[in-house]
Amino acid sequence: MRGNATARHPVIRFFLALALVSGGLLVQPARSQAQQAVTSPEKFFGFQMGADRKMARWDKLVEYYQLLEKQSGGKMKVVDMGPTEMGNPFLLVIITSPANQKNLEQLRQNNLKLSDPRGIPEAEIRKIAAASKPFVCMTMSMHASEIGGAQMAPELAYDLLTRTDAETQRILDDVVFLLVPSFNPDGEIMVTDWYDKYVGTEYEGSSLPWLYNKYIGHDNNRDALLMSMKESQYVGKILFTEWKPTAYFDFHHMGSYGARIFYPPYAEPVRPFADPLVWREMEWYGAEMANKAEEAGLSGVVNDAQYSGWGHFGFHWITPFHNITGMLTESASARLATPLYIDPSQLTGRARNLEHPADPQMNFPDPWTGGWWRLRDVVERQKVAAWALLDCMARNQETIVWDTYLKASRQTERGAKGKPAAYAISVNQHDPLTLDKLVNALLAQGIEVMQSAKGFTTPEGAVYPPGSFYVSMAQPKMGLIRYLLGETHYPDNEWTREQDGTPIRPYDMGQDVLAEYMGITVDPLKEAVQAQGGFVKVGAPIVPTGRVTKGPAGYVIDGRLNDAFKAMNLLFDRNVPLKRVDAAGDGLRPGDFLVPASAPDAVVAEIARTTGVDFKPLQAEPKAAHDIKRLRIGMYQRYRGGNMDEGWTRWMFEQWAFQFKDVYDAEIKKGNLNASYDVFIFPDDRTATITGEPAGRGGGGGFGGGRSFAGVPDSTPPEYRSGIGNDGVNAIRDFVRKGGTLVTLGGATDFAIARLGLPVRNVVEGLSSKEFFCPGSTLRVTIDNTNPLAYGMPSEGLVLFHYSPAFDVVATDFNDRNDIVVRYADRNVERSGWLNGEKYIAGKTAMASIDYGQGKVVLIGFRTQNRAQTHGTFKFLFNALVTPPATPASGAAGDDR
Repeated sequence: MRGNATARHPVIRFFLALALVSGGLLVQPARSQAQQAVTSPEKFFGFQMGADRKMARWDKLVEYYQLLEKQSGGKMKVVDMGPTEMGNPFLLVIITSPANQKNLEQLRQNNLKLSDPRGIPEAEIRKIAAASKPFVCMTMSMHASEIGGAQMAPELAYDLLTRTDAETQRILDDVVFLLVPSFNPDGEIMVTDWYDKYVGTEYEGSSLPWLYNKYIGHDNNRDALLMSMKESQYVGKILFTEWKPTAYFDFHHMGSYGARIFYPPYAEPVRPFADPLVWREMEWYGAEMANKAEEAGLSGVVNDAQYSGWGHFGFHWITPFHNITGMLTESASARLATPLYIDPSQLTGRARNLEHPADPQMNFPDPWTGGWWRLRDVVERQKVAAWALLDCMARNQETIVWDTYLKASRQTERGAKGKPAAYAISVNQHDPLTLDKLVNALLAQGIEVMQSAKGFTTPEGAVYPPGSFYVSMAQPKMGLIRYLLGETHYPDNEWTREQDGTPIRPYDMGQDVLAEYMGITVDPLKEAVQAQGGFVKVGAPIVPTGRVTKGPAGYVIDGRLNDAFKAMNLLFDRNVPLKRVDAAGDGLRPGDFLVPASAPDAVVAEIARTTGVDFKPLQAEPKAAHDIKRLRIGMYQRYRGGNMDEGWTRWMFEQWAFQFKDVYDAEIKKGNLNASYDVFIFPDDRTATITGEPAGRGGGGGFGGGRSFAGVPDSTPPEYRSGIGNDGVNAIRDFVRKGGTLVTLGGATDFAIARLGLPVRNVVEGLSSKEFFCPGSTLRVTIDNTNPLAYGMPSEGLVLFHYSPAFDVVATDFNDRNDIVVRYADRNVERSGWLNGEKYIAGKTAMASIDYGQGKVVLIGFRTQNRAQTHGTFKFLFNALVTPPATPASGAAGDDR
């Protein structure tokens, strides 16, 4: 009989009836008569949160929180932080006692002082601490298909407003709760509408076929580094600058066939350079959560497993280095709001520190025994975790408040005594406007950056010119500075390899050195230095304004600047003709853009102001230059869950004012692409996902379109079953043969190599991870910057390798038709991250251009525009979107490779 194993257990039934349905405690919570004046979620929405086949939509959730604010008796404040990327409201809900609400600004200021106590005497700090409360932030359903958090939060808020027992009152009196009821409102709407559309059909519970927000889908957690999206900026303000809570808890879902829920702490390894109290608090809070879940009879709880303490610098993994105890919970997924039946024999989801999810172990003492798994099961376990954290912080508020001070002060002391003592950033960079972006990113993280008006010199004699920057490690976020600016190597030890030596895949990247991503040279300093005339704190984001000086022949724009391409596109918008330099001379470099003197002065001035690009005087037009025009750009857009790399690229093109069109399968299959496009882009993806062949999972960010089994119906509606098929492959071949440029990124290079028959071999294909393994690492390369695809680049640099291909260009009779643009260094290839098996890629090709008929195929194996963070390599993609110089006619052979 297929019954719910949880519901069949009599002890669990007793605890659930006594506790969870009413409020998550083992004692029936007291509620005042005011409860009747506060509308319950069940009454407002017409169903219990987590009920089968029911989901509350964001517009109704917003309406409910606004209603609760009115009915809360001063306990709740709703702040609309602004519009999301798609124009929906982004809410911060603040819940605490009426007295704390009236004193909220003072409590916030107190917390900010404890979070950065430099210059405040300890006696004053003790007074501040005595008048302070701990702050905790929880964010719900960042990943919109992970619906439990957003559906649970209304019930949690209602309980806090209506219960009158001592525990609830203590939470309200002694904690300030910052609730983000949906990190991803746009996605919440998309997923809810999709689910509701197909409830009761054969497609019920299927995955959304496109990204669950406007641009980046599941990657929104990875946006904590640069906070490119509006939603990330709002949460960054809460966490990093405006509130700085002492704890952060992020609510997620995971796979369906292992533990039922993960609570903190993380498993090994952890990153060094966080204050130890962060990790101790994480263990403490996680133990409280797990204990409360066991008290309530909720089985399947695991902690100290699956998710390592060294993860990507997303929001819950970057916060420990802000001295915030950053945590996540992960619940087993149902089919959105549709129950999922799981036989006990199917509980085979092995993970770190969890070998057998059907057997008890120390960190997993009560396995779930299978049966029906429902959204309500998720809601109950997540609410227990949220309540346990609030309760623990309330019971120990004095300790936690003081720990806020200790973490900040001790990290500052460690930074002052340790090595490096600081990082120096010269104002003289290859792309100074990208330097401004790096400084602004540091400021958004709440890092103190200093600038010298007169320059400074290190004890070793290194000279930094006026305008250079200085980042001292003697500040509370020293660990964060260390990882964003300093060379980093992922641990290679017993925690990161299986017993047979096989590397254990890190949770995303092997490092997060933002300066290396952005191509900015940052120097570690052994000793602190003093600047002539002192340093001045950079108090606001840098907003550069370009200077304009007209020469006899017009203007020149430095082609080394990423923002030169934005200026180019804006000039195209105004119908200004442009040229590009092809040879060095007379102060010009290959890749510089030439603007005629006839360009309207007002247009030039406006573009200089908006881009920060200088329009420098052009004395005479060089002989080695070619006309450029706006190219017609198409980019492959698919279903199967969408493609995050496509979304990031789309966002980046919009920021740099490139005009382009999303192109779906049907248009490609029709052929005649040359009539509409000059350049066609395939973002990082798997060949099978591009073509529509059966695959285990949608590649390149797709989470839909799973495996097909005979006799099992396809859960994806037919109109969303994506793939270009053989007709599409033939159309792409025809496009290139007739003169088009095909640009393939990351894994999509395999599609071009295999389906167009290019004379290129992926040298790491087929190697085991014992032989070759390189997750999210910056690698050293040499660059042929005389090639138009590398105009504006330095001769040596760093690229991001993330399980990427590397190439050998196979010798043929037509080698002259192939260009090797970027090669990996011959030795010492790794700069930061984890590279196992250097010998396989040392000296090999990282980027190539292969002639094909009258066109060409550009293969960029590394992650040239990864998450819009790798500014240092943007130009490799941008250059492929600019008219190249004319080349002599090629030989007759080679167009049928």
